[in-house]
Amino acid sequence: MVKRLTLLLSSLLLSFQIFAAPPLYLAEVDGLACPFCVYGIEKKLGQLDGVDKIESDLKAGKLRIHMKGNKTLTEAQVREAVKSSGFSLRSFSRIEAESQQ
Repeated sequence: MVKRLTLLLSSLLLSFQIFAAPPLYLAEVDGLACPFCVYGIEKKLGQLDGVDKIESDLKAGKLRIHMKGNKTLTEAQVREAVKSSGFSLRSFSRIEAESQQ
């Protein structure tokens, strides 16, 4: 009985991991003034390994970075991409699955 219960719980945990949403990050950038600014940053971020899609909010200076599978980003990677585009990274954080809606 205990073995069956353990097997069942293990199977459930594995299925949750398989269907877990890919990582999502929020980057706030100082100095965004126009769509070309956003394009430059999106182009640099898009070159990073695992980046799937980038959503931009020009007025708020925010970028939502969607990743593929279980790929992750570091603040240093994003900071360098933003800096090489001529801007400053104000903040960087991972958005948890519950708040992705």
